[in-house]
Amino acid sequence: MSGNGYNATVIQKIQMTPNLMTLRVRPDDEVPDFKPGQYTVLGLNSSEPRLEESATDDKTYEKETLIRRAYSISSASIEKEYLEFYVALVRSGELTPRLFNLEQGSRLFMGGKIVGMFTLDSVPQEKDLLFIGTGTGLAPYMSMIRSELHIHKDRRFVIIHGAACSWDLGYRDELSILDRYSDTFNYIPTITQPEDDPSWKGETGFIQDLITTGIVERKTGQKITPHKFDVFLCGNPKMVETVKEILIEKEFTRHSKKEPGTIHIEEFWKM
Repeated sequence: MSGNGYNATVIQKIQMTPNLMTLRVRPDDEVPDFKPGQYTVLGLNSSEPRLEESATDDKTYEKETLIRRAYSISSASIEKEYLEFYVALVRSGELTPRLFNLEQGSRLFMGGKIVGMFTLDSVPQEKDLLFIGTGTGLAPYMSMIRSELHIHKDRRFVIIHGAACSWDLGYRDELSILDRYSDTFNYIPTITQPEDDPSWKGETGFIQDLITTGIVERKTGQKITPHKFDVFLCGNPKMVETVKEILIEKEFTRHSKKEPGTIHIEEFWKM
């Protein structure tokens, strides 16, 4: 590890929109093994410059500080050249305005551990999967899809992804192609501000409202039941809580290590 605490390099930065990007990061050591759905931390020192158009950082650092945050990995678990992260800009945040200022070749800190229980390990092989997410909550599902879709020919994968406008639907091209050419994959994007996006022809409204319309049943021909599906939730806390309650009414149960269930909710723990 270098003297500034950095141990990884940005090998590619893809700016999707002014507020969304993917970073492909290569650690100085080999890319560690991980399970799709897990996360690690990225970090930059407080002296690193912020994106010029970001809001002023209200926090004053009396001494050099490594600012760290947890991010889900979006790359496939078989990828050994880099780890990919899907990042949204928080203009008043401490870390993301610094991350968005990075370029190819920039150095940063990446955590030595990859952790998390938001994986497919506890889901029986015969169960189908419904992934529900907003914003960058899509990241762990990208890793799961990229790692698992080609392996499980008889398992259906369904993603419902919500954003404000169509340009905020990260990975939409990749997921649309999978939806078109895979018989076992369905992609259901929805936006909440169609008045700002008049060219959008897809679904509109909040996920918690959309899921009660029967759209998954229409797309897949299958009912959303705990016998058929395990459901994963990641993203906006209000969406997660509301959809969880809808699912509980359908006799789904919250999954935990002690009590296996059919609703899986992403939770970042301090690392």
